[in-house]
Amino acid sequence: MTDQIDAASADEPGFAGFDPAPAPPATANGAPAPYRVLARKYRPAHFGDLIGQEAMVRTLTNAFAAGRIPQAWMLTGVRGVGKTTTARILARALNFQTPDGQGAPTTDLRDFGIHCREIIEGRHIDVMEIDAASNNSVDNIRQINDAVRYAPVSARYKVYIVDEVHMLSTGAFNAFLKTLEEPPPHAKFIFATTEIRKVPITVLSRCQRFDLRRVEADMLVDHLANICRAESVDAEQEALAAVARAAEGSVRDSLSILDQAIAHAAGRITLDDIRSMLGLADRARVIDLFEAVMKGDIAAALGELRAQYDAGADPVVVLNDLAEFTHLVTRLKLVPEAVKDNSLAQAERVRGGDFAQRLSVRILARTWQMLLKGIAEVKQADRPVMAAEMVLVRLAHAADLPTPDEALKMLRDGMGSVPAGNGNGGNGMGMPRPPSGGGNTALAARPILASANPAPAPVARAAAAPMAIVASLEDVVALASQHRDITLKIALERDIRLVRFEAGRIEFSLAEGASRTLAQDLSRRLKEWTGQTWMVAVVNEEGGATMREQAAAAKDQRESDAAAHPSVKAVLERFPGARIVDVRDPRAIAAAEMAASAPTEDEYLPDAEPLFDDSEPDFDGIDF
Repeated sequence: MTDQIDAASADEPGFAGFDPAPAPPATANGAPAPYRVLARKYRPAHFGDLIGQEAMVRTLTNAFAAGRIPQAWMLTGVRGVGKTTTARILARALNFQTPDGQGAPTTDLRDFGIHCREIIEGRHIDVMEIDAASNNSVDNIRQINDAVRYAPVSARYKVYIVDEVHMLSTGAFNAFLKTLEEPPPHAKFIFATTEIRKVPITVLSRCQRFDLRRVEADMLVDHLANICRAESVDAEQEALAAVARAAEGSVRDSLSILDQAIAHAAGRITLDDIRSMLGLADRARVIDLFEAVMKGDIAAALGELRAQYDAGADPVVVLNDLAEFTHLVTRLKLVPEAVKDNSLAQAERVRGGDFAQRLSVRILARTWQMLLKGIAEVKQADRPVMAAEMVLVRLAHAADLPTPDEALKMLRDGMGSVPAGNGNGGNGMGMPRPPSGGGNTALAARPILASANPAPAPVARAAAAPMAIVASLEDVVALASQHRDITLKIALERDIRLVRFEAGRIEFSLAEGASRTLAQDLSRRLKEWTGQTWMVAVVNEEGGATMREQAAAAKDQRESDAAAHPSVKAVLERFPGARIVDVRDPRAIAAAEMAASAPTEDEYLPDAEPLFDDSEPDFDGIDF
């Protein structure tokens, strides 16, 4: 390792992100120089120092080479990716000038010009850095509009760097528009923001926008390793990977964490130092927790969580790490080449790849969704560790449940079927099934919905009976009446608006006030009555009229036709106040007499409204 970095080594290719000149060793009176944090000491000074922003650097390089320099730029991205630093480098590129007075705007900034150091240090008179959070009023923007008309004092361009520009008020944005669209030729504007959606579109349309990306973890690890070598600090690769993960793509955050880790370790930085400093869970123990959950071993999962909590790990961080590992296993399953990522620990590569081979995407997706919901619950809970334990209980019990494709297969094959497995009574990992946790797990060959004393399947009973032919909703209603299920019969007539009826499939919408379990009840009854599996679904489409509404409409039509008959019309005119109660078809009466043995609604519903009004004498259905 090097004991000290000099100015020449800072410009070596691949050694990006370092201060072009070391800090002075001491002050004028001989006192030690004040300490500079790593985020300031290794702040990029030219475009070659920027890491992870190759697309933006290439665009700016081509624009400067072609002389297509706009009047304003908009830099956006998360904190710590280099927005303000890029703005200073841009200001330096615009005002680059050699000591002999030569030079033009350029992105080749390896050598320092006469304005470069003052611009990088933020103290040049013609480069104004404005904090929009504290200068967000119309009066502040009016001062900029007044000052921008005057030429720069010494540099080529007067550059305004407005940080957190989204904090400007609506009036301030409106006051900026005219100046921003037609600034003087000697003025340039550079805006930086983390909330690009809060910037009005009228401002965005006047700027060239660059989205600064999060820095990839492997690139960040290499950057941190270079800094450790420059600082003569020994650090484990896994420790730097943990720092990169905690920084979430922010270079400044990673350097701040590394600065703290150097002080915390007081020597070699290890993974344990990073975990204890940040309250992170041991990566290997997180993988053990994941394995226990996937096996349905609730006791082991709760014990592991409690052990990590006692060691200082935050329950929310543990669940976040569990979700992150779930995502990693999913990536390794879909993109096996991801195992080559330098930011991954050895345990993550080996065991993560092992899980990826044995777990289905459906199980991983279900685990991910449950963890996302559980993390939000733990954050809001008064006792986070208890809430986290309940999340693990749900996850372990969910390992007993079949995935949707397994459930559909069981419906097709009949209840009590067993999904494919290793058939040896163990789990899919070749380990004995844990005594607790149900035994039916995501990593096990599980006998789903089977019991020690299975009851005779209703399918077998139905198969022995003659198969009923069901070709319409009316046949279903007749079948319900035949099996004396009057409650279902009334629901079918009153609450179903049929959308589609096919062999083995019924789709309908529900009438107002209908039972929400009607589809499940009907599917179960048809399975018992026909011996076949019916897919019954409630859909959002507009269905037709219910059978009761159809019957009422038919009755109204019959009464209307009867009232138009000359004989009936004469009777109604002869007896004022008379009304038609019902119109009977002799053929229907004969058919009803033949089916007199069938049960009627009145037998089961004594309080139902009678079909005829017997309170007054009638004559052939005409009430006088």
